[in-house]
Amino acid sequence: MSIPLALGTLSFLLAVIWGSPLIRWLRANRIGKQIRIEEPGSNQVKMGTPTMGGIMILIPVIVITVTLNIYNLIGGTLIGGSILVPLLTMIGYGVLGAYDDWSGLRGADGAVGLLGRYKILVQTALALVIALVLYFPLGLRSIAIPTVPQKIDIGLLYIPVAMFVIVGASNAVNFTDGLDSLAGWVTAFGFAAYGVIAYLQQQIYLVTFCFIMVGALLAFLWYNAHPAELFMGDVGSLAIGATLAVVALMTGQWLLLPLIGIIFVAEMLSVILQVGYFKLTKGRRIFKMTPIHYHFILAGWSETQVVQRFWLVGLLAAMLGVALALL
Repeated sequence: MSIPLALGTLSFLLAVIWGSPLIRWLRANRIGKQIRIEEPGSNQVKMGTPTMGGIMILIPVIVITVTLNIYNLIGGTLIGGSILVPLLTMIGYGVLGAYDDWSGLRGADGAVGLLGRYKILVQTALALVIALVLYFPLGLRSIAIPTVPQKIDIGLLYIPVAMFVIVGASNAVNFTDGLDSLAGWVTAFGFAAYGVIAYLQQQIYLVTFCFIMVGALLAFLWYNAHPAELFMGDVGSLAIGATLAVVALMTGQWLLLPLIGIIFVAEMLSVILQVGYFKLTKGRRIFKMTPIHYHFILAGWSETQVVQRFWLVGLLAAMLGVALALL
């Protein structure tokens, strides 16, 4: 465990060091956050803050992981080479997110990025490829249930389930990324929790990857602390959410992901419920605004209160998730 923790610290240092130059470059190129008119007034002051900060997280993780696993990546053991799955997931969804961010910032006529139907189509296609790799080369096709000693093989059903988990987690983290530090803290807890679970399973490569991710996320939080100097953007949120889902699938404890990522689930469900209720009742709403963190802002909580209370819930949920994995 000492090596993954040390590498997490190295990841933090590398990301923090190049964070300031990245922010200066983003500002120089006017790559700034676009704020929706309907968002709370407190968010309007964030207009123009550098975005696409997920690059700050992804690059150190890619560099360290590839450097550590060169032998396995060019023909070593299948177990070691399996680290390619979360790594390539992160890269694939990161590229999609970067394109979405860039098209939104540079698009004509007020473009706001990729249309939702195109984005979900690409996410689903990527998830299908990843699910097939998990099922066939890696032979993952089971579910672990707390208190049940043996994992349950679900056969080909694993493929659509894995796709749903990956696409759902990717979008859920994207919805959560709306307040300073919120998505960063909750995803860091998620990767730390699954790092511990992987350690208990003696999946050393996966443990190392998880804590490298934690270090990079903490470095991002250095600059994303309120008031944020940098935002994650889709390049970060889509990639990190999908990667967390793949890590959960590789441990077999993906049934615990809705608990460990309870904040992500709440954020996504609030949007689904709001849209559904709005259509059914022809204009009525359940929440003041969604995702649900905006509801609490409009209810009178400060941004700091929302973020700290949400990440406290996220931390406790992650701890409970690890506890259940031990049963």
